[in-house]
Amino acid sequence: MPATRYGSDLIVDVIKQYDFDYVSINPGSSFRAVHDSLVHYGGNRKPEIIECPHENTAVGMAHGYARATGKPMLVFLHNLVGLLHGTMAIYYAFIDRVPMVVAGATGPMDIAKRRPHMDWIHTALLQGNAIRDYVKWDDQPYSIASVPDSFARAYRVACTEPKGPTYICFDIPLQEEPLEQDVPLLNVNRLMPPTLIHADPAAIEKAADLLVNAGHPVALAGFLGRNKTSVDKLVQLSELLSMPVMDLRNRFNFPNTHPLDLTGSDCLKDADLILSLDVRSLAAPTTSYSSETPLKPTLSERIKGRSSILSENCRIIEMGFSDLGISSWAMEYGKINEVDLSILCDTATALPALIAACGKKLSDNPARQAQLKGRFEQISRQHARMRDEWKIEAQDNWDVKPMTVARLAAEVWQVLKDEDWVVTTSGGLKEWARKLWDFDRPDCFPGAGLGTGTQINMSLGVALAYRETGKLVVDIQADGDLLFDAGALWVATHHHIPMLIVMLNNRAYQNSWKHARSMAKIRGNPAAKVDIGTEIDHPAPDFAKLAQSFGWYAEGPVEDGRKVQEAVKRAIQVIKKEKRPALVDTIVQR
Repeated sequence: MPATRYGSDLIVDVIKQYDFDYVSINPGSSFRAVHDSLVHYGGNRKPEIIECPHENTAVGMAHGYARATGKPMLVFLHNLVGLLHGTMAIYYAFIDRVPMVVAGATGPMDIAKRRPHMDWIHTALLQGNAIRDYVKWDDQPYSIASVPDSFARAYRVACTEPKGPTYICFDIPLQEEPLEQDVPLLNVNRLMPPTLIHADPAAIEKAADLLVNAGHPVALAGFLGRNKTSVDKLVQLSELLSMPVMDLRNRFNFPNTHPLDLTGSDCLKDADLILSLDVRSLAAPTTSYSSETPLKPTLSERIKGRSSILSENCRIIEMGFSDLGISSWAMEYGKINEVDLSILCDTATALPALIAACGKKLSDNPARQAQLKGRFEQISRQHARMRDEWKIEAQDNWDVKPMTVARLAAEVWQVLKDEDWVVTTSGGLKEWARKLWDFDRPDCFPGAGLGTGTQINMSLGVALAYRETGKLVVDIQADGDLLFDAGALWVATHHHIPMLIVMLNNRAYQNSWKHARSMAKIRGNPAAKVDIGTEIDHPAPDFAKLAQSFGWYAEGPVEDGRKVQEAVKRAIQVIKKEKRPALVDTIVQR
């Protein structure tokens, strides 16, 4: 007689129709049947189970993996409590536009089948309500026959631009009861995401006219680099128009070694045209903000503290998804901005059209081409001058102990520059990595850091994506962030994920420490007390010993900048020879 098939076997059959390399989980009883089917019925070959000590890590790894590959991972979260543990990470996946399918379980929804107490406190009606405001779609199929349809939509919606997380919840009896009859699978090849959104041709022509005739255009790039081929297209467009680019670093959008890169400059003040490319909140990079306004500011002081840095005659072209995919609950979309031309499109399709339109308008205008050549040379000199000034600035307080953040960035770069490296999130280096390192290829940087409690998990996901490639994945890891999910270190060792962590350890929650100092200054309170409630000291965590307890190679703390290079070199040798993760704990100034 054939072996009995269960609902969870069908769920695994459906999962295996999709190209999931990994499924990350924190194990839980509510999906024990799916877990069993993945291991025994599915053979745990693909998707490979990645076991995590916390749901925040399971979702965060999927986030980092999607950033690096553009592909979704599958995540399983244990009923209501596991979902609540993972909510922050799901929210960050939503605002960062990364695809993933989050699955879970609940119930039994039939109260006659519930165990006393436990099944009641872990069941919600409906469970997806907890995250509905910041997922693209959720469902809780009521029959096993509904699973193929439900999962197909969850996958397609997650992978349709603008991408994001979706959630599907399986009732426990659906998983655990025998299948009474075969459920036909769908042809998933006919259910893939739709083609990309093309721009209105008339709008492209209008944008090209504005760009070709602008005196000081500037491109702002946000999520454009989610499609790695778009980076080269932006390079082509900027060179064609001699247009400087400011990379907002939501993804790798533009090489910092290119002579038209003016990221970190004040070029927006002189701009007469802004080309906004996949920028979620245009107000953020174009608004000046002071955190030290008076305690009871007047209206004029409020306006002065938050004012546009753009000139009154600056025109704005917006290209991207505009208001598609925003939530009425999460206000991550920012302040609404007036623009002169808003083009709804996927920039991956729109940039080639815009390049062609601008090229055609310039081909018969040699005088304009000569003017643009002169502008290119001027911007190139400004770019080179900025880079030289940053190198000089980095020398300030060079020998102080603990070392400055700038020196740490400089010392680490001297080791990494000859490696095939990927840095996961370098925002904690206060932009010194981008000032001193050569970010010259899309795969070297998947995107800037997000909130505290995300970085170690996302970094693990990036490292998982590159596990078999030989690339050196480097996480410049903030101390406060690691303390949120220190157990995540276990995942790297258990699943043989080689990576390098260089601690950016200032023994404080740096952002809160700065706010405490600013507030004390405004109110006339003593600065000596700003450590209260913001320090990570007395005792100072020993991150090297912590990492060693999870099977990592680790050393430190290192306060002397002269010792950084050798420590990092030793760590890299362990990674290459032993294929295991390594951590160097470095201490920096606040």
